[in-house]
Amino acid sequence: MERVYRFAGHTCAVSLCRRDELYSDRAPVAFSVGDTNTARYLPDAGARFVLPSGEAAKSWQELERLLAAMLDAGLTRDSVVYGVGGGVVCDISALASSLYMRGCALVLVPTTLLAMVDAAVGGKTGVNFGGYKNMVGTFYPAQAVRLCPELLHTLPEREYRSGLAEVIKTALLGDGSLLDDLEQRREAVLSRDDGLLADVVWRCVQVKASLVEVDLTEQGVRAHLNLGHTFAHALESVEGLGLWSHGEAVAWGLARAMELGVAAGITEAGYAARVRAILDAYGYRLDPIPEAASAIRAAMDRDKKRRSGEVRFVLQEQLGRTVVTAVADSLIEQTLTGG
Repeated sequence: MERVYRFAGHTCAVSLCRRDELYSDRAPVAFSVGDTNTARYLPDAGARFVLPSGEAAKSWQELERLLAAMLDAGLTRDSVVYGVGGGVVCDISALASSLYMRGCALVLVPTTLLAMVDAAVGGKTGVNFGGYKNMVGTFYPAQAVRLCPELLHTLPEREYRSGLAEVIKTALLGDGSLLDDLEQRREAVLSRDDGLLADVVWRCVQVKASLVEVDLTEQGVRAHLNLGHTFAHALESVEGLGLWSHGEAVAWGLARAMELGVAAGITEAGYAARVRAILDAYGYRLDPIPEAASAIRAAMDRDKKRRSGEVRFVLQEQLGRTVVTAVADSLIEQTLTGG
């Protein structure tokens, strides 16, 4: 199964494939990037670069090492770089590809659920900087994204559930039947049923890509994809990048966003309760962290969605009805402290 998307002049072919089909096409591998967890999936052809695993590898220092390795390998602008791994590998390999000779060809092979439904599709690249999440980056869609759901059976349980938080967020944005499945077929989702998993991944990609096609550089509706992320990125920065998985932070952020929306008179209380119940059913930590509230609020002031000095939150009225708005500081404090 394949579908071609066009992101502001960039063509991206997204396909579902088997593991033995990942590298068997017209894009010859010149260079591949993985980490210590995904090095076993790297193609045999071409040069390779292996990052340390984990959020700490998403750094300016590792980006510089990667660019140096690309230069040493003699890559040219028409060389094809494959990024094979989770969100860290996808983000840093895409950033390096966007910068090297002002742009070389890129194919992404996401190996985690979070990367399949979020990081690999849509063209955002980045590294963490100054202790803040994704502070340095570009918009550079891959020319192809290869989705191989069978790889998800190799994930540790915590990493798999991390990706499920982004699946839940995506369903909230634009797929009510997917949200029903997440509610009603929880056991099949958690057991990684093959047919259901491929369907979930594909539907999430369609929701995300439909937003990115009309707004690659996040001037409008693409910002909706940041539902829960203003809270999540601030939490990750305060608690230490990597202490919470990104998905765990997103789940916590979704719960905070629902609560803030209710307090601001934007979100219907029954809908917020439904979302919290779904998140709770999947075992996420959702309660406020009062002792970190002031630090989290301060971290929000570095959020990339700030406009005219105000932090803008992605909130929802109901399923599929999303708004981006500033909110009174007193309500933010109330949401962070649980007061």
